[in-house]
Amino acid sequence: MRGTGSTRVVIYYRVPEGSADALISGYHASSAALKGTSGLLGNELLRNAHDPRRYAVLSEWEDLAAFQTWEAAKDHRGQTAPVREFVDPDPRPFAVYEVVASYSA
Repeated sequence: MRGTGSTRVVIYYRVPEGSADALISGYHASSAALKGTSGLLGNELLRNAHDPRRYAVLSEWEDLAAFQTWEAAKDHRGQTAPVREFVDPDPRPFAVYEVVASYSA
């Protein structure tokens, strides 16, 4: 077990029937815009196995400060604009988690 100090951010999305391709395209566009962002270690687009209309993006950051610095920057909204229309506000549009322990295989 190890604590890493890194931070994970989960953003939830819900797509209308037939709009999955638009979300996936938007994810790729946002990821390209985010390339080279200081402190961002990577991200993944995830589809809910029980409800194919629900998606999430899981991003990994060096630490909470790196995420907060990016979130406060003026470029933040432009970089995420391609997927913003699909954000699911129910129950919350996103969550931020600090890693306190982890295991590797």
